[in-house]
Amino acid sequence: MALLMANNLETVIHTENLTRRFGDFVAVDSLNLEVPAGQVLGYLGPNGSGKTTTIRMLLGLLHPSAGRATVLGYDVATQSEQVRAHTGYMSQKFALYGELTARENLIFYGGVYGVTAAARIDEMLDSLGLHDVRNQRVASLSTGWRQRLALATAIIHRPGLLFLDEPTSGVDPVARRAFWELIYELSAQGITIMVSTHYMDEAEYCTQVGIMRDGRLLALDEPARLKAALPGQVWEIYADPLLDALEIVEQIPLVTRAGLASDHLRAIVAEGGNADLLHTALAAQGVRILAITPGAPSMEDVFMALSG
Repeated sequence: MALLMANNLETVIHTENLTRRFGDFVAVDSLNLEVPAGQVLGYLGPNGSGKTTTIRMLLGLLHPSAGRATVLGYDVATQSEQVRAHTGYMSQKFALYGELTARENLIFYGGVYGVTAAARIDEMLDSLGLHDVRNQRVASLSTGWRQRLALATAIIHRPGLLFLDEPTSGVDPVARRAFWELIYELSAQGITIMVSTHYMDEAEYCTQVGIMRDGRLLALDEPARLKAALPGQVWEIYADPLLDALEIVEQIPLVTRAGLASDHLRAIVAEGGNADLLHTALAAQGVRILAITPGAPSMEDVFMALSG
């Protein structure tokens, strides 16, 4: 029923100047967010930018200091029980019971949502690849397995909207990639997903990205559109010695950002600058230039440009 509800709504999350203060500290500042059904929204920002506070308000766990929000058509302040009944939530802490087996954890969380059918438990174990570890105690499972199990407990009741709060924090790159494949599978089933992360590269997996900084939403759009709007041109600079080249490039007035990128430099040059500008500055200081080639913008470039 929850899944059907989500698909019948054009907008799954709607906020109007949503604000949360803790004393004099503003954790979320006048957030205006519109999330259509079927999206995988990446909520991107460093730790402390307001991502978790936003999710807690949208779940009805934390009352807004100002503004309002609806989730799946329910008001988060006055209909919080309905919100939580039709949504799923997974935190980075993996709220599982270590002394119980994987299957027993699913049975317990299913019972919380009124899901008692053994067939549904088995379906979740199979669909998330947990069948072989179903009878193992959670305390003995690797982080990757516990991550999958935590996801299973969050969707056992077939929610229309799933909140994932830093779900890949602390897991290895292989497990991170596998987890995002699971997210795509859930999205294909019609579940709208909001996932917060401080990993810039994970934004590339999302259909929409919201960039947070100091409690404010700086931008909300498709990753490709955000990168296309990046002011300036990215240049990949191969030179020797590399650190000397970095120091020189950082001093060029039209270079808005420069840094090391593996075996070369990566620089963003504002409008009016070009490869000749870089070449001239480096050659004047005796740096050996191997190559200067155009580069593609990344989400980290976008974030740094927006956040100043």
